Amino acid sequence: MKHITIIAGARPNFIKIAPIIHAILDVKAKGEVIDYRLIHTGQHYDKNMSGSFFEELEIPTPNNNLECGGGSQAEQTANIMIAFEKELLAYPADVVLVVGDVTSTMACAIVAQKLHTKVAHVEAGIRSGDWTMPEEINRLVTDSITNYFFTTSHTANEHLKSSGINDDKIYFVGNTMIDTLLKQRPNFKQPEIWKSLNLSPKSYVVMTLHRPANVDEEYKLKALIDEIITHSGEMPLVFPMHPRTAAIFERLNIKHPRLHTIGPLSYLEFNYLVERAKVVVTDSGGITEETTVMNVPCMTLRDNTERPETITEGTNELLGTDPKSIAPAFSLLFSGNWKKTSIPELWDGETAPRIVNHLLKLF
Repeated sequence: MKHITIIAGARPNFIKIAPIIHAILDVKAKGEVIDYRLIHTGQHYDKNMSGSFFEELEIPTPNNNLECGGGSQAEQTANIMIAFEKELLAYPADVVLVVGDVTSTMACAIVAQKLHTKVAHVEAGIRSGDWTMPEEINRLVTDSITNYFFTTSHTANEHLKSSGINDDKIYFVGNTMIDTLLKQRPNFKQPEIWKSLNLSPKSYVVMTLHRPANVDEEYKLKALIDEIITHSGEMPLVFPMHPRTAAIFERLNIKHPRLHTIGPLSYLEFNYLVERAKVVVTDSGGITEETTVMNVPCMTLRDNTERPETITEGTNELLGTDPKSIAPAFSLLFSGNWKKTSIPELWDGETAPRIVNHLLKLF
């Protein structure tokens, strides 16, 4: 029996591991002797991660929730390591599979190696080059102690090779987030805001901002929003808001008739809006991948990205965090000359089966 322990620490992790679980269950049904244990570290408490979230994405309830939310980066790392060590000692595995770049990814990889358990990293080799981002430290540490590297792009492959990783440890498989997107696309659900604002396709902007570089400096946040309002024509601006951003907005008293701030949406509701938007303005990494596959123009308010393929091949443009970058981007959008794009190689909805097939051969 092959035992795989799968780690998820935040909502995006579950979206990425869902298809891997489905692929494991598929090969198990065909007679493969394989089993998994799903561990939620509890790193991010998210009220939208209720039973309906797991039901919506067809994710089984985690076998264990380590409940390690809150605290500083160091406290959270320590708490996850202490709790996961107990879990892995009680339920040994052949491989611990971690995904992405959250603190849980790094912490559980360290614990696994200390207990002489192999580590597989999904989304290995991604780099922004920005060491001020905690995610970049998580990526670097995790990849330095990973045994098997599952990558989303040729760029990620090159990052790993340049750091001394042998080719035979690198598996270019594609993007599991896109597996989920393509599977769930027929199930996208119209949110209430669609009817209440009488929205129609390609006639509105979707916004998401949550990174400290954009929301913690209040004068910059206000300047960014003012520029977006000024240069977005007459389009409604739909802004599903992180609670942290919402508190800052309230304090700054940012209001405009076309700016519609709403609470967080479910995965299916949010992507319903994204798929039909004229443009998405964001500082998220994952959303740039989804807009690329759905061919929706995307403006990223960051100075760097760990997903360059969304720019070189996809619909994404990296604007930086200077509010002055907003006007020319909207001018380009309204001129009808947004770049022609393609979908990156192997972002085809079949990444998870490729990962599981490799794992079956490895163990």
